Amino acid sequence: MQTAVLYLVIPCYNEQEVLLDSAKKLKDKMVSLMEEGKISYKSKIVFVNDGSKDKTWDIICGLHKRDDLFSGIKLTRNRGHQNALLGGLMTVKDDCDVTISLDADLQDDINAIDEMLEKYYDGCDIVYGIRDNRKTDSRFKRATAQCYYKLLKIMGAEIKYNHADYRLMSKRALEGLEGFKEVNLFLRGIVPLIGYKSAEVYYKRGERLAGESKYPLRKMIALAFEGITSFSIKPIRFITFLGIFIFCVSIIMLIYFLIRHFTGATVQGWTSIAVSVWAIGGLQLFAIGIIGEYIGKVYLETKERPKFIIEEYLK
Repeated sequence: MQTAVLYLVIPCYNEQEVLLDSAKKLKDKMVSLMEEGKISYKSKIVFVNDGSKDKTWDIICGLHKRDDLFSGIKLTRNRGHQNALLGGLMTVKDDCDVTISLDADLQDDINAIDEMLEKYYDGCDIVYGIRDNRKTDSRFKRATAQCYYKLLKIMGAEIKYNHADYRLMSKRALEGLEGFKEVNLFLRGIVPLIGYKSAEVYYKRGERLAGESKYPLRKMIALAFEGITSFSIKPIRFITFLGIFIFCVSIIMLIYFLIRHFTGATVQGWTSIAVSVWAIGGLQLFAIGIIGEYIGKVYLETKERPKFIIEEYLK
């Protein structure tokens, strides 16, 4: 059996605290896989610099200069994790047989790579890395994550529970991914749409060794909202049904007030009027906001601006 050329694709944004340690661990892993005959000696570790403001790119250049196992891709500016990951995958897809994407902090267990490769050699084009538990997360994060995944399922998105962006993709799967042209990226929802044979590998997620998480609460909420609005129109349908429901309630209330009026029990309630006005006004603003979000996405898609621009590729 011919061994595959594996490229590890690792987006980096201000990762100078962890990059050297992560590079050493990844090199040890890759050398071990090569010596065991699981991957080709042409395989590489590719760091994608997503417009870092620290010394991340200098470290990547130094690693590449000392050892050609390491490769680097530099984006012209910060484009966000999803665009940086896609940029790395699309840049290397013609140079390798298979890719595995993971984060630079190596919280995702790199020992799962062995099982991923086994699934690949068994004929799978996509292998998802799935966390077997969330014990390292706070109680708040565990609860919100479970609610989010359930909400996405309800909205109709095909998404793997407890899967982030730790996955294996074959060259054929990458070519399929290239056909998805949307600007608003949510790869966790796009990849399952590619099809082809897939499998899952479970692993334990560790603690971050140094530095700060590049996905604070603000970015997590933004990614969550991106996932919902990129893969479902159900929020707009929900507004439609809610509007119909409120209209029906208003008809019932109108009948009620007319009966009260003709029976001589005139309602004086400024309170009920004020509450009704505020409730309807708030609902209208909420509805306009959601509809505006979809219109904004259409606006961005029609511009067809590039999702990333590669400034330099260190092969």
